[in-house]
Amino acid sequence: MKNPADYSSLGPDQILEAVESQGFPVDGRLLEMNSFENRVYEVGLVEGSPIIVKFYRPNRWGEAAIREEHAFSLSLAEQEIPLVPPLKGPAGDTLFESCGYRYALFQRRGGRPPDFESQDQLRQLGRFVGRLHAVGRERPYQHRPALNDQTFGSDCSAFLLENDFIPSELRQVYESLSTDLMQRVHWCYERCPNLTLIRTHGDCHRGNILWTDQGVHIVDMDDSRMAPAVQDLWMFLAGARDEQETSLRWLLEGYVEFSDFNPAELHLIEALRTLRLIHYFAWIARRWTDPAFPRAFPWFNTTRAWEQHILDLREQAALMDEPALVWHG
Repeated sequence: MKNPADYSSLGPDQILEAVESQGFPVDGRLLEMNSFENRVYEVGLVEGSPIIVKFYRPNRWGEAAIREEHAFSLSLAEQEIPLVPPLKGPAGDTLFESCGYRYALFQRRGGRPPDFESQDQLRQLGRFVGRLHAVGRERPYQHRPALNDQTFGSDCSAFLLENDFIPSELRQVYESLSTDLMQRVHWCYERCPNLTLIRTHGDCHRGNILWTDQGVHIVDMDDSRMAPAVQDLWMFLAGARDEQETSLRWLLEGYVEFSDFNPAELHLIEALRTLRLIHYFAWIARRWTDPAFPRAFPWFNTTRAWEQHILDLREQAALMDEPALVWHG
């Protein structure tokens, strides 16, 4: 099994041969895409538009976890929910292997970010997420960890503390703060009894939502997990409280056309935002032996970065004590 940081066996020839082996004759053009977790390339074809190939990071997801995400993506596509599902090879499979790396192929689909100040586009975006969640509720994942206070919170802070990434003068502060944050996250979850986790996109940030003249579509289901439904909505909210509540109203107006929404999940927004911040720093730390990460995040192991991170987390502690957003449905 490959080391998590080892892509040394993945050169241009290996990439092109992997694509061609699945029935897509290549013309030699190769462009590396902006991706850190996996290695993603645009490959030119002899005929037609270029194709996207994604080589999965070794040791991250097991084969069963990748396959059930592919199955979810394909079931969404069968319901005509606009996303970019994996392509099938000659044998009808969507997950392939070459040089010890698992990989998948995708159509290239472009677009622009939605206008998050447009009521109409927010409604359409809500309808889209509602349709995705209607399928996501049909059955659970069996092989992927849930997004919760352990996987995105306590496990992450423990990793950072155990591996000496935090400057020594800030270590005690971070340790105390992380304990306090986990308590507040727990309180937020207590305000949402009978919480139901569903299959979600999981990383529904603005860069993964693209708009064309035909409407919205989504890319990169790689982080799909069992999570609260609001996980795929809160990242579209920004600005002051009244601005967030206005955006929320238009989003949910479209969402509830296709899927029920539990208003109690609004208590989880700041908790989920806090968990994302903690997880982000742990994600960089866990990938630090990959040479791409020190090059991309040179600020990560500086005292200034950790001071700002602690300040951001303290602000989140205060926000979790505030009343939840109100859905003026």
